[in-house]
Amino acid sequence: MTGVRDLKYRQWFRSADVDGDGVITCQDVRLMGERYVAAREAAQRPATARQLVEGLEAFWTGVIAPMDQDGDGKVDLREMTEGFQRALADRTLYPHQVGPVADCYFDLIDLDGDDRIDLEEFTEIFSLTGNVSPEDCAAVFEALDRDGSGGLDRAEYHQAVAEFFFGDDPDAPAVHLFGKVTA
Repeated sequence: MTGVRDLKYRQWFRSADVDGDGVITCQDVRLMGERYVAAREAAQRPATARQLVEGLEAFWTGVIAPMDQDGDGKVDLREMTEGFQRALADRTLYPHQVGPVADCYFDLIDLDGDDRIDLEEFTEIFSLTGNVSPEDCAAVFEALDRDGSGGLDRAEYHQAVAEFFFGDDPDAPAVHLFGKVTA
């Protein structure tokens, strides 16, 4: 585990601790999904919203809840960091651990359904739900749009999410995916 990954996980923790009480609970994970659903008016797309809720419940049950070392139903920053170090040690497990949830988020972010995320969609969702400034969103998006097409296809998006959770390069495009990483 590198210091870079610890910093990224800390940033993700800040965005996942929706109620700001210093721990992640099942309720936080649900609220995280509700933020995305509300920002995207996904009630109009119930199948996508249901997939996201189910995916997040599986993410909570399979990845986050097992990090709760003291059994109090809450995962603090130390537990989460140590848990991610264990759970996300093998990048080959991405398709099972993170991929399904990432697919649901992709579908919610891709508001117009053209199977690509443009800068406007990216900025809207990450600034509203991830607390990332529009300026930071633009910089991250530009870095993630490796082919310069003006949009992220599903493969580019998955590459970014995998790079965020598994990568150790402090200069990688996805380092700031969930907000500016600071020491």
